Amino acid sequence: MHMEVLDVSPQLATEWLTRNTNNRPLSKSTVQQLAGRIQRGEWQLTHQGIAFDEDGTLIDGQHRLAAIVKAGITVPMTVARGVPRTAFTVMDTGRKRTGRDALALAGEANATHLAAALRGLHLYLHAPNSAWSGGASVTSNDQLLEMLGKHPGIRDALHHGIALNRACRITVTAATIGWYVTADARPDIDQSPWEDGVVTGARLEPGDPRLTLRNTMLSLAAGRTHRRRDDSREHLLYYLKAWNAWVEGRSIKLLRRSPNETMPRITAHTGPVPTDGQG
Repeated sequence: MHMEVLDVSPQLATEWLTRNTNNRPLSKSTVQQLAGRIQRGEWQLTHQGIAFDEDGTLIDGQHRLAAIVKAGITVPMTVARGVPRTAFTVMDTGRKRTGRDALALAGEANATHLAAALRGLHLYLHAPNSAWSGGASVTSNDQLLEMLGKHPGIRDALHHGIALNRACRITVTAATIGWYVTADARPDIDQSPWEDGVVTGARLEPGDPRLTLRNTMLSLAAGRTHRRRDDSREHLLYYLKAWNAWVEGRSIKLLRRSPNETMPRITAHTGPVPTDGQG
């Protein structure tokens, strides 16, 4: 077996793909994800690359090659030739490194929740009205680390998200994103009365947005036997609708998600800052 590093162009990748005569079905979503990483400059040379067996048949790397073709960009890649075809059964059977893994290796605490919050924040900022599940919602580890670098305040927001989750069962992801984007957009507002109201519901009148959000989340949790990946998008929509009503001093007795409803934007500064007694 011989290994070398080569610059693989779209033209060379196209030619090598013609040797792909006995491989697993191609996943279009995987190709799209890899092509996106190449186009964003996230591609890095590793030991993982392209492999040909003793007869020159491509036995590993079809998705990487197809991504090069789709991206239209040349990248360096490890190329192995003469790999025993019997090795095909054990290729790509290891667990992929997740966003949680990347953040944990970077020394971040609460890496699982942080990875989910960063992924959700990326979707909120760049694709707020798309589905938060499926191949189009996938974010790379490099994107998560880049998001953390641009939005370091998400770390503090996560502590509030965990507290809100414990109190009313809103997902940690939704509560963290909701806290972060509202605090970032309206630094003039003390968020403590908002958090206290949602957490305890104490001394709040019916129609207070904090109480309505709390009751809505508890009701959803009681009626649902398992979480769906898209739950965080729905919960964030309710969070922002309630928060906007609180800031505007409006009463709101019902939180509902209409079909194809777009994600609310944060209310700009238009009136007095809300206090614990407002709502």
